Amino acid sequence: MQAYHLTASDLACRRGERLLFRGLCLTLRSGDALHVAGANGIGKTSLLRILAGLLRPFAGTTTHDGSVGLIDERTALNPQIALGKALEFWGDLDGCSDQRMNCQLMGIDELIDIPVRYLSTGQKKRAAFARLLNQGTNIWLLDEPLNGLDSEGRAKVDALIRLHCGGGGICVVASHTPIDLPSGQALDLTEFAV
Repeated sequence: MQAYHLTASDLACRRGERLLFRGLCLTLRSGDALHVAGANGIGKTSLLRILAGLLRPFAGTTTHDGSVGLIDERTALNPQIALGKALEFWGDLDGCSDQRMNCQLMGIDELIDIPVRYLSTGQKKRAAFARLLNQGTNIWLLDEPLNGLDSEGRAKVDALIRLHCGGGGICVVASHTPIDLPSGQALDLTEFAV
């Protein structure tokens, strides 16, 4: 089994003129899961975007070995086209040969002909997970992954995270909602707030 890692060293984040956090260090290895908690505006989403390489840290460094997938409030699915076509666009880019299987797994296979703009928040979240599964990434960065999901959807996400980490993947979850993570590690960004 391939070994993956995700590290952050002496990380600091500034948004505008405000320093959100500093001195953050973490090391995650294959099979690890981390719950990032903290108040609104403390920098949970910014941390995930830094770890994904989408936002430059104010200070510090990040490294990873393994491919990275991010779920946040933006699904990146074209709202004007049918869900199946929107997922197919990304699936073709990601080299996914069996996109329908992940739609079935997430319980959205009956929605593939519905334009994305008509989907509920929970259905869009399920579609985002289908897209993440299509990517086949090793490191999952999940920003409020349970928002909008019913109890069945939450159970699916819990099971997916356990399966992903059990197979050697890494998962970082930023969430206000309690979530049952395999390794039970937690990071409260309040400890690093300025």
